[in-house]
Amino acid sequence: MKSPAKDRQCSELYDELLPNCADYVALHAKQRPKGLAIIEHNTGEKVTWKTFQTSVNAFAAKLLSLGLKRGDIVATSLPLLKEHVYLMYACFRIGLVVAPLDLRLKAVEIRYCMEKMKPRAYFFLGKTPLMDFRPMIKEVMADCPFIEHWVQFQKEEDLIMEGAVGITDFVKDIKRVFIKSLLTGAVKKAHRAVGRRDACLIIFTTGSTGSPKPAMLCHENILIQNIGLIVGFEGNQDDRMLVNLPPSHVGCTTEQLATIIYGGGIAVILHIFDAKLSLEAIEKHKITMLGQIPALYNMEWRLSDYYRYDLSSLRFAIYGGQAVPREFLVKMKQMAPCIGTGLGLTETAGFCTYTHVDADVDELAEGIGYDSVLCPISIREPMNADGTAGREKQPGEVGEICFSGQQIFLGYLGDPENTAKTISTDGVCYTGDLGYYDDKGLHFAGRAKLVIKPKGYQVYPEDVENHIVNKLRGRISMAAVVGVEHEVFSEGIMVFVETSPGQSVTPEEVMGACSDISAYSRPSHVVVYDAGELPLNRVAKTDYMVLRDRAKTIVNELRDQGRWDRK
Repeated sequence: MKSPAKDRQCSELYDELLPNCADYVALHAKQRPKGLAIIEHNTGEKVTWKTFQTSVNAFAAKLLSLGLKRGDIVATSLPLLKEHVYLMYACFRIGLVVAPLDLRLKAVEIRYCMEKMKPRAYFFLGKTPLMDFRPMIKEVMADCPFIEHWVQFQKEEDLIMEGAVGITDFVKDIKRVFIKSLLTGAVKKAHRAVGRRDACLIIFTTGSTGSPKPAMLCHENILIQNIGLIVGFEGNQDDRMLVNLPPSHVGCTTEQLATIIYGGGIAVILHIFDAKLSLEAIEKHKITMLGQIPALYNMEWRLSDYYRYDLSSLRFAIYGGQAVPREFLVKMKQMAPCIGTGLGLTETAGFCTYTHVDADVDELAEGIGYDSVLCPISIREPMNADGTAGREKQPGEVGEICFSGQQIFLGYLGDPENTAKTISTDGVCYTGDLGYYDDKGLHFAGRAKLVIKPKGYQVYPEDVENHIVNKLRGRISMAAVVGVEHEVFSEGIMVFVETSPGQSVTPEEVMGACSDISAYSRPSHVVVYDAGELPLNRVAKTDYMVLRDRAKTIVNELRDQGRWDRK
């Protein structure tokens, strides 16, 4: 880090590290049983460390009673309910691997994830006021015979799907099972078998091949990242962290939630992100730390009554996931006295660089922070043909941004080929980004991966292009997807399609073809070209540079019409 004293502090905390993420629930429950651990803003319920610890053990006992064992995968499609938190930490405690999936995934995307993981249990939503998930889950059920336990978070018995058990029935014997586990020592025995390098969390990420990959994280990966955030941004037990990101992202599960649990502060959770509820939670619960992607800050700032909320309790606001303009930093500085950022990756369980806690707008506009002694950075040549890391560059030289150390993830589940492309044989993790490092920290020079990041999600153009071409097969010959600056979403998706000879298609039909992919992958605008009009480069491939320039021009025209990000 920028401060040698902070690097020493990181090393000292690492020497004291407990082996299991759930050990910190037990530690704080022992030290401060009546202290607050979780506030569920949506319900107003408050959870003490003692209740948290008991709930985790009860869920752990129930999972063991199903026959689940160390290394088994438990998938979830749930919002950030307190019960979801109990479930995740129960899995951590007894060596299960939890895989929270994005609630916006469609059936085909869920099936893809399930095929990659082969989970033994799946916890999911049923019919809610906003959406009925059951038809989609029914499709998934038909293709996933390897899932033995289907648990529907639904209290109404008449709405429980055939083949599933409702959450009420699931927990009806949990007290008896828990008491029995206390007598047999089942949870303690399972817990003792779990090591710090055991996989405990799967987060799907979009990598250089374009297909979502299940990144396996272990306890040590997550806890080292927690040390970095606590030390780098000076967190403490008096902090209250707003946890309002989806649990399918490291931003929520490892950065916000796991860090505040590690540090012993209070996690104020929202079931799903809502700009108004987030501001209400800050005001009501006196939030001190806030970490969000730029798109979420923009959504909050655009509320007509934003300035009526009392945000004076905030001491530190963090942003990540996107480069931001100076004007954005000025707004953040008005929101909290101290602001910060850093590079965060799924493959490093979250943050791996940290700006100085007292950094001003100018410093933040210049770079994205300093590495930690526990996860050292290096700027390198591309990986060598034999799989070893490329030559390290000199300070100030542009190269591939890399990290090493015990914070690096275990690899992609069942995908040794892509793992080998990301982690060298000598343990260096290639991020796919280009940049340089000097005495002012890390600086981006460009993105090596052609990834679009609307609202902080990662969307690979080829996935969307292939989907559109397949859905409109015969009517269009090509599709090209580019990302364009969007003041609310950070990046918006624009699609260019070329019709097949003698065929026609409307932008609305292209939009409709995307209705069965995740909402954040859908285009915000569609441009239709006649056959032969899509620009090609000199090797007859789609010229994305030309399309990006055209897209910028189109966005300016849309803004003049009150569209794009001016709606």
